[in-house]
Amino acid sequence: NYPNNPTAAVADLSFFKEVVDFASEHDIIVVHDNPYSEITFGKYRAPSLLSAPGAMDVGIEMHSLSKTYNMTGWRIGIACGNAEIISGLGAVKTNIDSGVFEPVQEAAITALSGPQDCISDMRKIYTERRDLMIAGLRTLGIDAAPPEATFYIWTPVPDGYTSLSFSAMLLEKIGIVATPGVGFGEYGEGYVRFSLTSSTERIAEAVDRMQSV
Repeated sequence: NYPNNPTAAVADLSFFKEVVDFASEHDIIVVHDNPYSEITFGKYRAPSLLSAPGAMDVGIEMHSLSKTYNMTGWRIGIACGNAEIISGLGAVKTNIDSGVFEPVQEAAITALSGPQDCISDMRKIYTERRDLMIAGLRTLGIDAAPPEATFYIWTPVPDGYTSLSFSAMLLEKIGIVATPGVGFGEYGEGYVRFSLTSSTERIAEAVDRMQSV
């Protein structure tokens, strides 16, 4: 899952080459979840697993319209890659649901085949929100690094806090929701995740509230 949720970490093509080589050597299927591929900042562009040599022999890639086209909750996405793996996925899916509501499929076709300037517009909006939040966190002494992709900021908590206690303080004192890193597993302890999906005005308000603590 790169660009990654929750950490916003990114991977380059050399990483995917290593994954493909390892999978080929050990006869492993690779499934890469790639819904944040279009939400990137600056010059960074997220590579596809399938652009790595040999990837089509061992893997598939998943993509969702939820992030790129703001179709969250519509539950429609794409799987592409190795034909045999896709066939197996199709056999499983056919037996667990009855497919996507046809109007949603039509909307997805329109999104994919229509003008794509909405993507660059979206990047500009998220860049503004990201920079605003990063600047605000840094004024509080929080060492927040600007992510190269996704709409998340993954940052260490201040000294004296755990991920849970810092999240609880933000919620109880100033009404801000941050996701404690430990909720994603033990290695997330000491971090929280902020989301950039609220409006720029709301993020500015959140920064003002944090500065009042």
